[in-house]
Amino acid sequence: MTDTPASRLAALNITLPEPAAPVAAYVPTVEAGGLLHISGQLPFDEGALMTGRLGENRDVDYGYAAARACGVMLIAQINKALGGLDRIERIVKLGVFVSSDGSFTDQPKVANGASELMQQVFGDAGRHARSAVGVPVLPLGAAVEIDAIVAIKAG
Repeated sequence: MTDTPASRLAALNITLPEPAAPVAAYVPTVEAGGLLHISGQLPFDEGALMTGRLGENRDVDYGYAAARACGVMLIAQINKALGGLDRIERIVKLGVFVSSDGSFTDQPKVANGASELMQQVFGDAGRHARSAVGVPVLPLGAAVEIDAIVAIKAG
């Protein structure tokens, strides 16, 4: 089997879901200037939204899993926008928002769920810059939301 993002997803037993539709007045992706900007993605586990606040009613492991689920949805959006994953040049940046109480300070550990997935799927091209920010609430009560900027090859 060729070492491609698609083959790495298969090796990880990840089947990309149907990308989530926007919940308000925006589009899921915008391609401009060699970059693909992906709107914030929410975490789903078997079709159910992963909700809660880290440090209040959810722990780091749950947050990590939620961030990983956001990462899967980001890849699904990329796949749909580009018609595949072969045009990915690099994951440039992830913006990770973690619903957390004021005493929770492990946002970076939560964000690793998505960061590590990007590296597993895209190899060195998956290494990226990142922000991990605690917020009091996210849309629909989601535990984590992640947006991304991806460099793409002309095509």
